[in-house]
Amino acid sequence: MTTNALQGKVAFITGAGSGLGAAFARRLALDGAIVVVNDLSQEAAQAVAAEVGGTTSVFDVCDSAAFDAGIDAAVARYGSLDIMINNAGIAPPVTPATNARFELSMANAMLRLEGRIAEMQPTEGFTSLSDAEWDRMIKVHLYGTFYGVRAALRHMQAQRSGVIVNISSILGQLPAGGPPHYSAAKAAIIALTKSAAAETAHLGIRVNAVCPGYIDTPLLGDLSDMMRIAVTSRLGMGRMGTADELAELVRFLSGPESSYATGDVFTMSGGYVG
Repeated sequence: MTTNALQGKVAFITGAGSGLGAAFARRLALDGAIVVVNDLSQEAAQAVAAEVGGTTSVFDVCDSAAFDAGIDAAVARYGSLDIMINNAGIAPPVTPATNARFELSMANAMLRLEGRIAEMQPTEGFTSLSDAEWDRMIKVHLYGTFYGVRAALRHMQAQRSGVIVNISSILGQLPAGGPPHYSAAKAAIIALTKSAAAETAHLGIRVNAVCPGYIDTPLLGDLSDMMRIAVTSRLGMGRMGTADELAELVRFLSGPESSYATGDVFTMSGGYVG
């Protein structure tokens, strides 16, 4: 169902050139929002912006100065910033090494079920993680979200209104072995969200986090068939979610229907069992 509840509201969405961010842009635009589409790719951002009747802001969310400039330009153009969605993210790459660790973890799980704990082998999820991999994951997710919250608040505090939605993950609530940098970054986003909400609630600003489970987007396109089977076996609904399903939750949090929600964490996982 669509309404005019967001008519004229200015929404800035990071990582909106594809996947979840693009779905968020489409859904908010349906209810009248003016959408600024951020992405690293000018071509991808322009395609989504053209589809939703919005504009683009192309930069890396790890670049704080570029982030500030992008938000400032949007406010200068439209007069306000009403909705900030910090969505940009990356997934741990699927490589032969990660596939091998996954297969080993599956073998370990079988040994655990049989009570053969002494035969289980280390999967090396922590010890194989490089400094560069750790830094990149934390920078994109945590720093990128912090930069977005900070840049948005500089305008929302002055206008004493606004909504911020930060995209975390079910792995930020139920960390899994294997991608410690991803789980750590997503858990930190939850804490960041609660801190920002506590500081700004009296100003009429709402800040919430969304923790998706496994959503079938290009970000998970490299999963092997075995990995997909293993993932869906842990989902009560027996399937991954869709970007459009998650977009409905983000739309709810972006609008007046969620007027009493701030500092809250909303999970949409299809019944994920960690």
